[in-house]
Parts: sequence; structure tokens; C-alpha cells
Amino acid sequence: MTREIHVISSMATRALLAELAEAWHARGGAHVRVESVGGVDAARRVAAGELFDVVVLASDAIGRLAEGGHLVAGSCTGVVQCEVAIAVPQGARRPALGDEEALRTAVLDAGRIAFSTGPSGTALQQLFTRWGVLDTLRHRLVQAPPGVPVARLLAQGDADLGFQQLSEFVGMPSIEVIGTMPPGLEIITTFSAARCRGGSHADDVLAWLDFLRSSATDDAKRRHGMTPVHP
Repeated sequence: MTREIHVISSMATRALLAELAEAWHARGGAHVRVESVGGVDAARRVAAGELFDVVVLASDAIGRLAEGGHLVAGSCTGVVQCEVAIAVPQGARRPALGDEEALRTAVLDAGRIAFSTGPSGTALQQLFTRWGVLDTLRHRLVQAPPGVPVARLLAQGDADLGFQQLSEFVGMPSIEVIGTMPPGLEIITTFSAARCRGGSHADDVLAWLDFLRSSATDDAKRRHGMTPVHP
């Protein structure tokens, strides 16, 4: 019988996990089937008892699942960190982003502003609240549905300025990444992996998690716009 590890993740790590799953299998490891969906949906499905071997999500979501008893105790491990980046449709004007005032001006000048669900979107709205402009911007904010990349909204002309994890912009067509958040306003999310209660193939899962956090994966993580985390 073919050995298979079933992984559920948020979209931010989708491309990275797909590449690392192939690399692991090429090394003789078990087949890894990765299902990537919106982070909110992934957490909900794990909490509802749907069977997976591994879950990879933002660390705060992993923490909530652990508190709810849905993960194997002590199995959580950091994998990567990723910054929120800012992008525009290809060929559009590229606003300055060098400091907080420049970013505030770019946001207030933008027609429609796309952002994602999850921790990065929450942090962005908190920033707008601190600036006192959330109500002013509300009718111009476009929140991407779970599983829909902000890059798609930019490419389709549904937004003029987009905020999302850098990893979700890498390689996307018809957009231009113009930078990350300016100094002092960085939005950085740590993504962690953990074993799900009720999962199987414990030995294979432990070996996969060891590989996932190993230095052998560092180059792939950086290519996907992420920073390796070595617990």
C-alpha cells in the first residue's frame, strides 16, 4: 500500500509545500498530499474533526487548535516567517513606500484596496484604525474571499493596491510587487506545522516534519518569499 501523508494548509504556504512534497518523495519519503485552502477554512475543518495527518497554518491559529485539543501535544514546530508585501496591477503607478507617511498617502490615494482574511488582514485593519482612516476607507476595501489570492483581484482590475503575504505574490502574473511594509510597520506571520489528532503514519509524519524544518529546505523557502525558521 502506498504511504501517504495528508496535509492541510493555508494558501500562503501552498506553493512551498507542493515543492517540498515533491522533493521529499524524490528522497524516498512517503507521498505527501497537500490540500491548500483559506486559513479560516483549514482551521475550521481540523477543529470539526476532519482527518488530516498534518496542519500548516499561522502560529496563532495553530495555538487555538492546540488549546482545543485538536493537535498532538508537543508536535508544533515553526516552519517559516513571511512578511506582508504590497502590489499593484502590472503597469500601474508605483507609489512610494519608504516610510509610514508615504504608505498612508498611498493608501488614501488608492481607489480600491485589496487584502486577505487571516492575521495579515486583521493587522492591516488595525493599522488603518490607528491612523483613524478605517471608516473613510471602508467602502474602498476589498477583502479577498478565503482561498482567493489578492493578486487575482489586482490582475482582474478589481483592486488598485493589494496587501498580502509576499509568498502569495511570488510568481503571480499581471501584477508588480512594489515592496514590503515600511520600517516600523512590518506585518510578519510565523507559519507552523503540527500533527493532527486522529492522524496516522506517525513515523512518516515525524520524518516529514523533520525535513520541513531542516536546513535542506532553506533555499526553497527563500525562493518562495519566506524566511526559514529553525526551532
